[in-house]
Amino acid sequence: MLHDSMLRLRDARELQVLLSKRVICEDRLPDPVRLVAGVDVAYIAEDSVCAVTVLDYETMNLVEKSTSRQKTRFPYIPGFLSFREVPPAVSAIRKLTLRPDVFLVDGHGYAHPRRLGFASHLGLVLDAPTIGVAKSLLCGEVRNRVDDKWKPVVHEGEIVGRAVFKSSHAKPIYVSVGHKVSLETAVGIVLHCSKEQRIPEPLRQAHSAAIKEREYRRQKVR
Repeated sequence: MLHDSMLRLRDARELQVLLSKRVICEDRLPDPVRLVAGVDVAYIAEDSVCAVTVLDYETMNLVEKSTSRQKTRFPYIPGFLSFREVPPAVSAIRKLTLRPDVFLVDGHGYAHPRRLGFASHLGLVLDAPTIGVAKSLLCGEVRNRVDDKWKPVVHEGEIVGRAVFKSSHAKPIYVSVGHKVSLETAVGIVLHCSKEQRIPEPLRQAHSAAIKEREYRRQKVR
């Protein structure tokens, strides 16, 4: 059983390396951006619950929401979360009647040891612009910079993302390219969506929706 798990993990690692070469780190998103989505996954027992919220980019008003629940197919292993979270995310996104111009994903994108976090993996599957937004570092280190709003995240000599600060006293969020967007544009979109809060509004609403759906399912089972 252990041998099978190790083989599965080796295959996943090789697939990450292969797919990372297809990630586009240039802007391929509409101008102007009109709809932005947040993607967040929560868990209940052996199931994954994903919520996707679509907001008007200018007003940050919610215009559509969808959720999905399915059996969790992959164990929790740091660095391999996309294999666990892409399936429920795709399921929820397919229920949308609107097509978001860009997705903010609760997780890393290019700021990943093999340059393929959840945001990048999802972007490739959807063939859509995605941005990774994480609350903690997965790899690399934050380097100093004169600008107080952000600092580069460097891994193995390469800038893989930015630590973005809403204020000098606030904890940063870690922004990285997912797919079909430049790092500069990704940071700009995240800041636009953040208002006065640390977490961008699309992700804040997606997280709230995922938790509510999880609690609803939990109560229903009782």
